[in-house]
Amino acid sequence: MTGRERAEIGGCVRWDSVRAVFDWSHNAYYHRLLLRQLPQPGRRVLDVGCGAGAFAARLAERSEQVDAVDRSADMIEQARRRTPGNVRCVLADVLTDPLPGKDYDAIFSISALHHMPLQDALPVLAAALRPGGVLAAVALPRVDLRHELPVELVAAVGHRLLGAMFFATRLLGRAGPFAKDPAHASMPVVMNPPLTTRQAAREAAAVLPGVRVRRLLFWRYLLTWHKPITSEG
Repeated sequence: MTGRERAEIGGCVRWDSVRAVFDWSHNAYYHRLLLRQLPQPGRRVLDVGCGAGAFAARLAERSEQVDAVDRSADMIEQARRRTPGNVRCVLADVLTDPLPGKDYDAIFSISALHHMPLQDALPVLAAALRPGGVLAAVALPRVDLRHELPVELVAAVGHRLLGAMFFATRLLGRAGPFAKDPAHASMPVVMNPPLTTRQAAREAAAVLPGVRVRRLLFWRYLLTWHKPITSEG
Protein backbone atom coordinates (compact mmCIF):
# COMPACT_ATOMS: atom_id res chain seq x y z
CA MET A 1 0.00 0.00 0.00
CA THR A 2 1.41 3.38 -0.98
CA GLY A 3 1.59 6.41 1.28
CA ARG A 4 -1.12 8.09 -0.77
CA GLU A 5 -3.42 5.09 -0.41
CA ARG A 6 -2.88 5.04 3.35
CA ALA A 7 -3.63 8.77 3.50
CA GLU A 8 -6.80 8.34 1.45
CA ILE A 9 -8.00 5.50 3.65
CA GLY A 10 -7.09 7.46 6.75
CA GLY A 11 -8.98 10.45 5.43
CA CYS A 12 -12.07 8.33 4.83
CA VAL A 13 -11.85 6.89 8.33
CA ARG A 14 -11.48 10.35 9.87
CA TRP A 15 -14.42 11.71 7.86
CA ASP A 16 -16.60 8.74 8.82
CA SER A 17 -15.68 9.31 12.46
CA VAL A 18 -16.57 13.00 12.27
CA ARG A 19 -19.84 12.23 10.53
CA ALA A 20 -20.71 9.61 13.16
CA VAL A 21 -20.28 12.17 15.93
CA PHE A 22 -23.05 14.32 14.46
CA ASP A 23 -25.26 11.46 13.31
CA TRP A 24 -28.58 10.66 14.96
CA SER A 25 -31.58 8.37 14.47
CA HIS A 26 -34.42 9.51 12.26
CA ASN A 27 -36.45 6.51 13.44
CA ALA A 28 -36.17 7.60 17.09
CA TYR A 29 -37.05 11.16 16.06
CA TYR A 30 -40.45 9.95 14.86
CA HIS A 31 -41.33 7.87 17.92
CA ARG A 32 -43.33 10.73 19.40
CA LEU A 33 -45.22 11.29 16.15
CA LEU A 34 -46.34 7.66 16.13
CA LEU A 35 -47.21 7.66 19.81
CA ARG A 36 -49.63 10.51 19.12
CA GLN A 37 -51.55 8.16 16.83
CA LEU A 38 -52.20 5.69 19.67
CA PRO A 39 -55.91 5.62 20.54
CA GLN A 40 -56.93 5.81 24.18
CA PRO A 41 -57.38 3.43 25.71
CA GLY A 42 -54.84 1.43 23.70
CA ARG A 43 -55.13 -1.89 25.44
CA ARG A 44 -53.43 -4.11 22.87
CA VAL A 45 -51.09 -2.97 20.11
CA LEU A 46 -48.77 -4.55 17.57
CA ASP A 47 -45.29 -3.35 16.57
CA VAL A 48 -44.31 -4.72 13.15
CA GLY A 49 -40.58 -4.92 12.46
CA CYS A 50 -39.78 -4.11 16.08
CA GLY A 51 -36.01 -4.36 15.66
CA ALA A 52 -34.24 -4.25 19.02
CA GLY A 53 -37.42 -3.16 20.80
CA ALA A 54 -36.86 0.55 21.46
CA PHE A 55 -40.29 1.64 20.25
CA ALA A 56 -42.05 -1.41 21.71
CA ALA A 57 -40.69 -0.39 25.11
CA ARG A 58 -42.21 3.06 24.70
CA LEU A 59 -45.53 1.57 23.61
CA ALA A 60 -45.48 -0.61 26.73
CA GLU A 61 -45.64 2.55 28.87
CA ARG A 62 -48.99 3.46 27.29
CA SER A 63 -50.57 0.09 26.51
CA GLU A 64 -51.62 -2.92 28.52
CA GLN A 65 -50.16 -5.42 26.05
CA VAL A 66 -47.67 -5.03 23.19
CA ASP A 67 -46.96 -7.73 20.62
CA ALA A 68 -43.64 -7.03 18.91
CA VAL A 69 -42.75 -9.03 15.80
CA ASP A 70 -39.64 -9.16 13.65
CA ARG A 71 -38.34 -11.67 11.13
CA SER A 72 -34.78 -11.39 12.48
CA ALA A 73 -33.95 -13.81 15.30
CA ASP A 74 -31.11 -11.54 16.42
CA MET A 75 -33.42 -8.53 16.70
CA ILE A 76 -36.04 -10.50 18.63
CA GLU A 77 -33.42 -11.72 21.08
CA GLN A 78 -32.26 -8.15 21.70
CA ALA A 79 -35.86 -6.93 22.02
CA ARG A 80 -36.61 -9.56 24.64
CA ARG A 81 -33.71 -8.31 26.74
CA ARG A 82 -34.73 -4.65 26.67
CA THR A 83 -38.54 -4.68 26.87
CA PRO A 84 -40.74 -4.98 29.99
CA GLY A 85 -43.03 -7.85 30.89
CA ASN A 86 -46.08 -6.60 29.03
CA VAL A 87 -44.24 -6.90 25.70
CA ARG A 88 -44.37 -10.25 23.91
CA CYS A 89 -41.58 -10.51 21.34
CA VAL A 90 -42.34 -12.95 18.53
CA LEU A 91 -40.13 -14.16 15.70
CA ALA A 92 -42.39 -13.89 12.65
CA ASP A 93 -42.67 -12.61 9.10
CA VAL A 94 -46.03 -10.89 8.68
CA LEU A 95 -46.21 -12.02 5.04
CA THR A 96 -45.80 -15.72 5.74
CA ASP A 97 -46.52 -16.36 9.44
CA PRO A 98 -49.68 -15.87 11.50
CA LEU A 99 -49.72 -12.73 13.59
CA PRO A 100 -49.62 -13.32 17.35
CA GLY A 101 -53.06 -11.77 17.85
CA LYS A 102 -56.04 -9.98 16.32
CA ASP A 103 -58.42 -7.13 17.04
CA TYR A 104 -55.56 -4.77 17.87
CA ASP A 105 -56.39 -1.23 18.93
CA ALA A 106 -53.40 -0.03 16.92
CA ILE A 107 -50.67 -1.41 14.69
CA PHE A 108 -47.39 0.46 14.32
CA SER A 109 -44.34 0.01 12.14
CA ILE A 110 -41.07 1.92 11.89
CA SER A 111 -38.86 1.46 8.83
CA ALA A 112 -40.28 -1.95 7.95
CA LEU A 113 -42.97 -1.42 5.31
CA HIS A 114 -40.44 -0.59 2.60
CA HIS A 115 -39.01 -4.10 3.07
CA MET A 116 -42.24 -5.69 1.81
CA PRO A 117 -44.83 -5.19 -0.96
CA LEU A 118 -47.53 -2.85 0.30
CA GLN A 119 -50.27 -4.67 -1.61
CA ASP A 120 -49.41 -7.83 0.33
CA ALA A 121 -48.61 -6.39 3.76
CA LEU A 122 -51.38 -3.82 4.22
CA PRO A 123 -54.34 -6.25 3.92
CA VAL A 124 -52.75 -8.51 6.55
CA LEU A 125 -52.33 -5.63 8.97
CA ALA A 126 -55.77 -4.18 8.25
CA ALA A 127 -57.42 -7.53 8.98
CA ALA A 128 -55.69 -7.67 12.38
CA LEU A 129 -57.15 -4.33 13.52
CA ARG A 130 -60.40 -4.03 15.43
CA PRO A 131 -63.05 -1.82 13.82
CA GLY A 132 -62.02 1.75 14.61
CA GLY A 133 -58.40 0.69 15.14
CA VAL A 134 -55.44 2.66 13.80
CA LEU A 135 -52.62 1.65 11.49
CA ALA A 136 -49.66 4.04 11.62
CA ALA A 137 -46.33 3.42 9.93
CA VAL A 138 -43.19 5.37 9.16
CA ALA A 139 -41.20 4.10 6.18
CA LEU A 140 -38.46 5.18 3.80
CA PRO A 141 -39.42 6.61 0.40
CA ARG A 142 -37.38 6.35 -2.76
CA VAL A 143 -35.67 9.61 -3.69
CA ASP A 144 -38.00 11.70 -5.86
CA LEU A 145 -36.16 14.93 -6.68
CA ARG A 146 -38.71 15.93 -9.28
CA HIS A 147 -41.41 16.35 -6.63
CA GLU A 148 -39.47 16.54 -3.35
CA LEU A 149 -36.30 18.53 -4.05
CA PRO A 150 -37.16 21.38 -1.61
CA VAL A 151 -37.79 19.02 1.28
CA GLU A 152 -34.62 17.08 0.45
CA LEU A 153 -32.56 20.27 0.67
CA VAL A 154 -34.15 21.34 3.94
CA ALA A 155 -33.66 17.85 5.35
CA ALA A 156 -29.96 17.84 4.50
CA VAL A 157 -29.41 21.15 6.27
CA GLY A 158 -31.68 20.31 9.19
CA HIS A 159 -30.02 16.95 9.77
CA ARG A 160 -26.63 18.60 10.24
CA LEU A 161 -27.93 21.43 12.41
CA LEU A 162 -29.76 19.08 14.74
CA GLY A 163 -26.75 16.77 14.79
CA ALA A 164 -24.59 19.67 16.00
CA MET A 165 -27.17 20.55 18.67
CA PHE A 166 -27.36 16.97 19.91
CA PHE A 167 -23.56 16.76 19.99
CA ALA A 168 -23.41 19.93 22.07
CA THR A 169 -25.96 18.41 24.45
CA ARG A 170 -23.73 15.38 24.93
CA LEU A 171 -20.73 17.61 25.59
CA LEU A 172 -22.70 19.21 28.44
CA GLY A 173 -23.07 15.80 30.02
CA ARG A 174 -26.72 15.26 29.15
CA ALA A 175 -28.07 12.32 27.22
CA GLY A 176 -28.42 13.27 23.59
CA PRO A 177 -31.91 12.84 22.19
CA PHE A 178 -32.54 10.55 19.24
CA ALA A 179 -29.25 8.68 19.59
CA LYS A 180 -28.84 5.72 17.27
CA ASP A 181 -29.70 2.39 18.83
CA PRO A 182 -26.61 0.29 19.69
CA ALA A 183 -28.15 -2.45 17.54
CA HIS A 184 -28.40 -0.15 14.51
CA ALA A 185 -25.37 -1.65 12.77
CA SER A 186 -26.93 -5.12 12.77
CA MET A 187 -30.33 -4.02 11.45
CA PRO A 188 -31.20 -4.72 7.80
CA VAL A 189 -30.92 -1.65 5.59
CA VAL A 190 -32.59 -0.86 2.27
CA MET A 191 -30.43 1.72 0.55
CA ASN A 192 -32.81 2.23 -2.38
CA PRO A 193 -36.46 1.76 -1.33
CA PRO A 194 -38.77 0.62 -4.13
CA LEU A 195 -41.46 3.35 -3.90
CA THR A 196 -41.50 7.12 -3.84
CA THR A 197 -43.92 8.80 -1.47
CA ARG A 198 -46.41 9.31 -4.30
CA GLN A 199 -46.13 5.71 -5.44
CA ALA A 200 -46.60 4.45 -1.89
CA ALA A 201 -49.70 6.64 -1.56
CA ARG A 202 -51.19 5.20 -4.76
CA GLU A 203 -50.47 1.60 -3.83
CA ALA A 204 -51.80 2.06 -0.30
CA ALA A 205 -54.99 3.75 -1.52
CA ALA A 206 -55.70 0.84 -3.83
CA VAL A 207 -55.74 -1.46 -0.80
CA LEU A 208 -57.00 0.77 2.01
CA PRO A 209 -59.58 3.38 0.96
CA GLY A 210 -59.17 6.52 3.04
CA VAL A 211 -55.50 5.93 3.84
CA ARG A 212 -53.28 9.01 4.23
CA VAL A 213 -49.65 9.10 3.16
CA ARG A 214 -47.52 12.20 3.57
CA ARG A 215 -43.82 12.92 3.27
CA LEU A 216 -42.00 13.72 6.50
CA LEU A 217 -38.95 15.93 6.63
CA PHE A 218 -36.17 13.52 7.51
CA TRP A 219 -36.36 10.88 4.75
CA ARG A 220 -39.51 9.12 5.88
CA TYR A 221 -43.18 9.09 4.97
CA LEU A 222 -46.07 8.59 7.38
CA LEU A 223 -48.93 6.23 6.50
CA THR A 224 -52.06 6.37 8.66
CA TRP A 225 -55.39 4.56 8.31
CA HIS A 226 -58.40 4.23 10.58
CA LYS A 227 -60.33 1.02 10.10
CA PRO A 228 -64.00 1.83 9.52
CA ILE A 229 -66.27 1.03 12.44
CA THR A 230 -68.62 -0.82 10.11
CA SER A 231 -65.84 -3.00 8.70
CA GLU A 232 -66.17 -6.73 9.23
CA GLY A 233 -62.72 -7.54 7.80
